[in-house]
Amino acid sequence: MASFGHFVFSLLLGLSAAQKDPLKDFCRRFSHQTAVVDRRIYIDGGLVNFSPFDADPLNYTNKDILYADFDVDNDGMPQVYNTLSKPASVPSVIGGILWEDKINKVMLYLYGGEYSQDSPDDFENWAYDIVNNNWTIISPDGTQSSVRRASFGAGVAVQDIAKGYYYGGWMTNQTIPSFGPNPVALSSLISYDMVKNTWRNISGPDSVGRAEGAMSYIPASDGGMLVYFGGIQTLYNNGSWQGVPMSEIHLYDIANNKWYTQVATGDVPNMRRRFCAGATWAQDQSSYNIYLYGGASMPPLTVGFDDVYILSIPSFTWIKWYPTEPGTAYPHHSLTCNIIDNTQMIVMGGTFPNATNCDVPAIFGLHNLDLGKNNAEGAKWAKFKGNKSSKYKVPSEISDVIGGGATGGATMKAPELGFADRDLSTYFGRIYAPQSRAPTRTLPTATSVPPSSNKNPNIGAIAGGAAGGGVLLLSIVALLVRLCMKQRKRSAAAVAGQQDPNQQSGRYASHTQQAYRMPLQGGELPTDTVHEMPGRTFSPMTTVTSKPGLAFQIHPHTSTTPPSTNSPYSQPHSPARSPPLPFQSPTHSPQGQFPAPSPPYAVIPPYRPQTPNQQFGPPLHSTQSERCSPPLPAFAQPVPQHHYIPQSQVYYPPPPQDYESSAPAPPSNAGIATDVRRREDGAGSSNPGFGPGYQHARYR
Repeated sequence: MASFGHFVFSLLLGLSAAQKDPLKDFCRRFSHQTAVVDRRIYIDGGLVNFSPFDADPLNYTNKDILYADFDVDNDGMPQVYNTLSKPASVPSVIGGILWEDKINKVMLYLYGGEYSQDSPDDFENWAYDIVNNNWTIISPDGTQSSVRRASFGAGVAVQDIAKGYYYGGWMTNQTIPSFGPNPVALSSLISYDMVKNTWRNISGPDSVGRAEGAMSYIPASDGGMLVYFGGIQTLYNNGSWQGVPMSEIHLYDIANNKWYTQVATGDVPNMRRRFCAGATWAQDQSSYNIYLYGGASMPPLTVGFDDVYILSIPSFTWIKWYPTEPGTAYPHHSLTCNIIDNTQMIVMGGTFPNATNCDVPAIFGLHNLDLGKNNAEGAKWAKFKGNKSSKYKVPSEISDVIGGGATGGATMKAPELGFADRDLSTYFGRIYAPQSRAPTRTLPTATSVPPSSNKNPNIGAIAGGAAGGGVLLLSIVALLVRLCMKQRKRSAAAVAGQQDPNQQSGRYASHTQQAYRMPLQGGELPTDTVHEMPGRTFSPMTTVTSKPGLAFQIHPHTSTTPPSTNSPYSQPHSPARSPPLPFQSPTHSPQGQFPAPSPPYAVIPPYRPQTPNQQFGPPLHSTQSERCSPPLPAFAQPVPQHHYIPQSQVYYPPPPQDYESSAPAPPSNAGIATDVRRREDGAGSSNPGFGPGYQHARYR
């Protein structure tokens, strides 16, 4: 009867989810992948929560590809649209990456990521054609035969050489078919040539597996450098994991194919994972400045961060930029950062592990850092500016430390402790000037608005049938629900006299209908699952190579390379490692009963919320899955301390006091109803600008 009830619940859930709109019902977005081409940021995959969160706290897979238009204003942020096509055969993953080819203005190459619920398929190189609004599988060459997916690694696309890079990440049974229960962190770097369609496996800086850090590109040395820091590492191959000190900076010199490790000093951030970062540089390239935001924390800190740090290179100095004063924090992780015109950084999404707030639905979870505070208020969090003519100005918080001024002229050109390798002193004395790259295909003179996809085909023809079928289905469901309720009442009456009265009250979390669970024992993991949104039907694609009856061609792996557990090119066999699990202790609702904290980051207990919105579940690199049940790591946990988070909508980049919704109507082919809401100030707000004094806002 239990399985029958679960079937009914799933059926009802599907009916409810089918009514959700990715924009009008938006609450949160996290573990997605983004890329910028021309004047748009494209958003693919990940998980979403819908509003109202209290009524529907489940995680849903985002099966759409959205975009935000930098030239269309929505209350000071780019307007988001859902008009592009994404057939059901295209993977919708979490923790992947989009490598963009800005020169050809066409392809977003999707690499990596985990299947949040379905079993993973063999790796295929999917790409999205921006101009023609379609997806295709790039025909593999011999170098792709043994490529495997990894998730929550760190990657970047380098435009002048048309290459995508991806370092570390996890191989799991949610990225690779029949992988085995124990995730493995990779130690290698892979590259993909987007013009030649070739793959390459490159050794990492060492043999240590790493994941959940961040990688940025800077135009230094002879051909540019990749800069990696943060995340977690598996040092001992015994199932344990450790945080990577944020003073440990790994550098890959592209032209010379060599790794270096450099120690950074200054105001070094706490260790963290699942944060995001982006790089910009002074106009004279005397300093390269990498901005990071947020992230999940490491033990003994157990929630995350709501802060901004800057790593300035070549001095390798950490500088704390935000907040400058203690205040209420909204720590969150699993978000993305995209640098726009070297002057702004859009911070998108993220999940809040200790709060049930939505992420400002009026602007769809987009927030903007003005990297040089180039606005009238001199604010760090500011409205997005569509003006492309402005240049990056080094903020005073950086120049006060490394010397120089707004346009450059840094005088601190070496680390405080010296370079770890004398090569670096030479390389950072050179400024790389990328050569222009010509498109490899004919492009339109101006990239037009992508045609709208047929997201609601033949509505007139199917409306009557859908209505009749819906009535019949609802009638059947109602009958099944009545039978279930009768059976449950009989069962409850039979055991009512044997139950402890203290166990009959307060057994559910305050905002869910999921039973409170006992503490986890040993390697036990909760089994909450991600709930899929129903797929939509699209017209058949003509650009995808396929066989009759198959969504796409499956290419068998033919590599004769011996398996290696440290390479995404391998097919390992259940290696004996355990993934990182941030929390050991069990079951608490994200809502507590105590005052909110006031440090720059919130510190609350090591708990794993056993609610349907299991956003910080085990392991942190994957969503809930019964296919992956590794043991918990052994480390000391602090004494639980719970904090109450106010029920207001989170707006960590604070809006101005006269903030009014003025979202424009979407293009005629967008088919999106604009959600216009007026802001009212939250209690205790004091800063009329976009500065850190303003804590939050509410919408109605």
